[in-house]
Amino acid sequence: MENSEKKCGCFCHNFNGILIALLGLDFLLGRLGVISEQIVSIAWPVLLLLIGLKSSFGKGKCKCCKDS
Repeated sequence: MENSEKKCGCFCHNFNGILIALLGLDFLLGRLGVISEQIVSIAWPVLLLLIGLKSSFGKGKCKCCKDS
């Protein structure tokens, strides 16, 4: 099977997308007044750091898939 055909649905492959969705939700809830601006100002940098760390250190760490 070619790499383009291989698709894994495990959590580790969806992690960045989930964090980006949480980032957007954080800003949306802040603008709607559901959560305070103080929480938004703390949460979005933390989410960006997690995305960056996952992108930097998470490559090749998936135990469910083998690199071809």
